Amino acid sequence: MKAQRPYLLKALYEWICDSGDVPYVLVDAQVEGVVVPREHVKDGQIVLNLGPQAVSDLAMEYAYVMCCGRFSGKAMELVLPMTAILAIYGRDSSQGMVFPEEEALEGEMLRSDAPRDAHSAQQKSKAGDAKAKPALRLV
Repeated sequence: MKAQRPYLLKALYEWICDSGDVPYVLVDAQVEGVVVPREHVKDGQIVLNLGPQAVSDLAMEYAYVMCCGRFSGKAMELVLPMTAILAIYGRDSSQGMVFPEEEALEGEMLRSDAPRDAHSAQQKSKAGDAKAKPALRLV
């Protein structure tokens, strides 16, 4: 059976936006393939605003979420493997979902499935990533 996370993430994202709230995601920045600004990572995690006014070119695929965001005025492409997304919630309501642990998604981030732009970025991020699993904390 296919993993639930990609489907639940898309549905909750739409629900949060339709409710007039801002969707935030909690990401495990230590998962292989995560491309985020490392200077904003705390305790191995990063909270990202994925609202339509905060990011551009948002793509929620089965194996990953990809978009462009600005950090300290600098544009950056973000790549979030689906298994790295730990939770999604509304900024104002705090309503959302913490995702249960899952096995790797069926066919996740196979070389042929990975976005072309992300491949080299993924290779760079592998070097600095520790394998320790961070603790989930509410923000």
